[in-house]
Amino acid sequence: MTILVTGSTGTIGSQVLTHLQRQGAEVHALTRSPERAQVPAGVIPVGGEVGDIDSLRSALAGVSTLFLLVPNLADELTQAMLALTVAREAGVKGIVYLSVFKGEAYADVPHFAGKATVERMIQALGLPATMLRPAYFIQNDLRQKDLLLGPGVYGAPVGGRGVSMVDIRDIAAAATAELLRREQAPGPLPHDAYDVDSSDPTA
Repeated sequence: MTILVTGSTGTIGSQVLTHLQRQGAEVHALTRSPERAQVPAGVIPVGGEVGDIDSLRSALAGVSTLFLLVPNLADELTQAMLALTVAREAGVKGIVYLSVFKGEAYADVPHFAGKATVERMIQALGLPATMLRPAYFIQNDLRQKDLLLGPGVYGAPVGGRGVSMVDIRDIAAAATAELLRREQAPGPLPHDAYDVDSSDPTA
């Protein structure tokens, strides 16, 4: 029984690898450059890309559970739908899909609309998947650290509303818990969805 992690070299995927390895799971990491991949000891790097059907089919051989993280690209929706189709064909019994918080509410944002469409596909096909819906990543603000620390003001163009945020470490922990729950189940579990966000009701 094997778990395949896509987006394995990114901020969330790399932490999911570490969590799973510590739990003693058999883990494969999908990466374009397996020979150069820096993964935890015991994790097996597997060459391939989510957008390459042939390499994904090969990577999913013998895999029972899939962590599907598709990067924010122009063809994100296409890649995600193809990956789910291939996973279904491969007989994967469990999927954890990294979606987005309130995707349906912001259909005018392509990144959100794409993930909401993928969720509808999961529901329509009855795929054995958990949809994790994280809010804005706290770590995104590291890119504007100097702008924030200079004037000493945390500014965001959102008016008087709050912004629901979440630490990527919490996202990785939630993903790991769901991957293990589905991996350890005797058979496919029904699809499910969880918001991963702050507890502030005004956000």
